[in-house]
Amino acid sequence: MERLTVFIFAFLMAFSACGQKSSNKSNKPMNDLPKTEVNIPDGYEVATLGSGCFWCIEAIYQDLEGVEEVKSGYSGGHIANPAYQKVISGTSGHAEVIQFYFDPKVISYSDILEIFWSTHDPTTLNRQGNDVGPQYRSAVFYHTEEQRKQADHFKSKLNEEKVFEKPIVTEITPFSNFYLAEEYHQNYYKLNAGQAYCQYVIRPKVEKFKKVFADKLK
Repeated sequence: MERLTVFIFAFLMAFSACGQKSSNKSNKPMNDLPKTEVNIPDGYEVATLGSGCFWCIEAIYQDLEGVEEVKSGYSGGHIANPAYQKVISGTSGHAEVIQFYFDPKVISYSDILEIFWSTHDPTTLNRQGNDVGPQYRSAVFYHTEEQRKQADHFKSKLNEEKVFEKPIVTEITPFSNFYLAEEYHQNYYKLNAGQAYCQYVIRPKVEKFKKVFADKLK
């Protein structure tokens, strides 16, 4: 928890949003959400997380030991197979997320949550910096009851210890669906590292993350 606290303060001091700004539109009711299945390789578990623009969070989790097949996509919405333009309109109910497999013998779900809450601001509702809208919400989509318990416990502990100045608003809800984002969103930072946006927005976040969590890197 001490490492998490130190990193959070450093991260928030230098916080800059990724993605494009969009209007904040309220979610529609999300009953009876579409369902998709996840085929998990033997010996692995799966995690689905949202913390703003998926370009940024993808770049962080790709380099973690024990994490495989990090994909950017859309989760939690009320329509099937949404296109990017529909998602960023704020009307589909989806969050921009990443989904990946992880080897619990190498990296625990608790470690994954520590990194998750270290690398974004979970106290801003439907917003990360200049990225505004429900598609940029902080969200944990849990796949098992054990994942739910760990996420609830971690969130409560952070609030109790007042690691953030404001209460955490991270949504912790059961996984319902994941739709792969368009191909040009995948592996975005590694394929476009020379672009100014990647250099000035994503790269500083990744470098800060690597310094604090060096022992977790591939």
